[in-house]
Amino acid sequence: MALYCNTASADELSSIVSHLQAGGVIAYPTEGVWGLGCLPEDEAAVYCVLSLKARPVEAGLILVAGQVSQVDAYLSEVTQDQRRLLMSRWPGPVTFLIPDEKIAPVWIRGQHNSVAIRVSTHPTIVDLCDAVGPIVSTSANPRGENPARTIQEAVSYTHLRAHETSLHRVCRLLLEKKRGGGGGGGGGGG
Repeated sequence: MALYCNTASADELSSIVSHLQAGGVIAYPTEGVWGLGCLPEDEAAVYCVLSLKARPVEAGLILVAGQVSQVDAYLSEVTQDQRRLLMSRWPGPVTFLIPDEKIAPVWIRGQHNSVAIRVSTHPTIVDLCDAVGPIVSTSANPRGENPARTIQEAVSYTHLRAHETSLHRVCRLLLEKKRGGGGGGGGGGG
């Protein structure tokens, strides 16, 4: 099941964190539009996001963080001048392409030798990322549709409604396929 989150209480945040840690996908607000996200190290969840968007893995995805320290590992190769530029715009609504061929997996980078990173000031993103670290971010709208600017618009998109109740099953099927089949194991909530 896809969870929709806005500013969350501590109990709601705990539930969202558990959902993410179990391989779940969330829809959440960003500075401009509603996004879809998951934990970037969870390959099956990332492929679920890509499937919901009908987005090819080669296109890559954005990582969003709530603090610069959460993406420090990606910044080890930037020059002092580049770091000054990043720090002058972060936190904020600006996404930078950071050279990377070692840290972000291919399901995040796509065909690129860089990773797109934004350090946000949005309170929901800050709270989420303070709890779990950086998360995947891509707009919740299907290709060719207007961006979802409200939770109602995000929920209204057919691709999310159609997958909302079966998303957990889709994620498990993708995970089993990536692992070479088999029906056992995996566990996890949704």
